[in-house]
Amino acid sequence: MTETNPFIVYREQLDSYNNAKLSGWSDQQFVDLVSRLDEEIAVIDGNGFSVTPVLDGSELAEALGLRVELKIKVEIDSVGGSHKARHLFGVALHLAIEERTKEETQPLAIASCGNAAIAAAIVAKAINRPIEVFVPTWAEKSALSTLQDLGAQIQVCESTPGEVGDPCYARFIDQMQKGSQPFGVQGINTPSTFDGGRTLGWELRDQVDDLERIFVQVGGGALGTATARALPDVSIHPVQVAGCAPLKRAWDLLAPSFNLERARSNPDEYMWPWDQPSSVASGLLDDVTYDWLPLLEATIESGGTPVVVPETTLIETHQIATSVTGLNVSPTGVAGLAGLLEASVEDGSIVGVLFTGIDRENEVSP
Repeated sequence: MTETNPFIVYREQLDSYNNAKLSGWSDQQFVDLVSRLDEEIAVIDGNGFSVTPVLDGSELAEALGLRVELKIKVEIDSVGGSHKARHLFGVALHLAIEERTKEETQPLAIASCGNAAIAAAIVAKAINRPIEVFVPTWAEKSALSTLQDLGAQIQVCESTPGEVGDPCYARFIDQMQKGSQPFGVQGINTPSTFDGGRTLGWELRDQVDDLERIFVQVGGGALGTATARALPDVSIHPVQVAGCAPLKRAWDLLAPSFNLERARSNPDEYMWPWDQPSSVASGLLDDVTYDWLPLLEATIESGGTPVVVPETTLIETHQIATSVTGLNVSPTGVAGLAGLLEASVEDGSIVGVLFTGIDRENEVSP
């Protein structure tokens, strides 16, 4: 039987696996841990982890007037309906290995507008840990209902007078200071979130020969960073929407010299909260690209550039993509494809995009 769980297939490349081996674990112990947690997740979500498909995007490319060899990595049928669970399962593996040497565990916390919170709640339930979820006032009702069903403690966060930045993230930071453990997809707070996220890129590397470029939608920046680290020989193009583009703003401020040492020493000069983020792509409305420095560095090293997509382009791309493919992917999930439309790419290039999240507003209940 061929193994399909990416956390087993690619285990020797995971930081959690290397940590386990350094702690005296056998290979079989790690495989058993992954299998046990994956079985718990399958009971909760209906899906365990498996390698997700890459579709031939030639029909969609033609419909959009693109002259490239388009490859579409589809994550909408994965755990929690998005790629986010890859990140959180990777974090959970780190926690499981670390907790062998701890006498007590901390409650978990995450700030999210939807998919990441759902993924975190699924994984937290599988590892039997309480989790507090900080969500915005505009969070989708369907996402809140799912979180409630998963047993997460939901905190809806409103801005206070004079407050700058995302109130959800601010409450999340407050909760961490009170002793909760970060369990999110911002690498700046949860560094191990990149580990599991890399499995997506490793799969894509093995599924597509000679991939040249990849366009990745960016909210907080963890997906882009993890993908870039998994695909160091592929040009990465981070994609944001016109209504919220703090990464591109930082890029423009640093160009053309890109003095990254100065950026690390004075991050507030280049990255600060975007004023009134807006877009139908709710997953891209992080007013700060939290992992902007590693993502910007990876973009430079790969020869890529960030892209900003007009809202009208995003909406039209979403309509065409769902119509042609029949996939119930969200506007957030097609933003990378919209970025490809805005970019200048050589004809015949082999280009990847990620369809990352299900459209919960159009999801059909069983």
